[in-house]
Amino acid sequence: MSVYIALSTLFVLLVAITVATIVFTPLRYYIPGYGDLKQRREFIHLKMRADSLENAVNARDKYLNNIKQVINGEFTGKLDTTMVQVPKVDGSTY
Repeated sequence: MSVYIALSTLFVLLVAITVATIVFTPLRYYIPGYGDLKQRREFIHLKMRADSLENAVNARDKYLNNIKQVINGEFTGKLDTTMVQVPKVDGSTY
């Protein structure tokens, strides 16, 4: 019975020392998902900014590709064939 109590006490002490070492030292920053709240907010902000910049670059590339096709006469997109209905101007005076 005393061996069981001694091993249990040793196990609890080792777990307590490990947890205390991780919680109270800079080792906690090496654990995935555990970080400073300020750093997490900055990371999310930078990720959103990078995504919006990627979308802007893709839109610009698509626009430039369409311009190149139009200049070279290779445009294969759908043409707008609808006529604009311009109201006729009444030339009468009131």
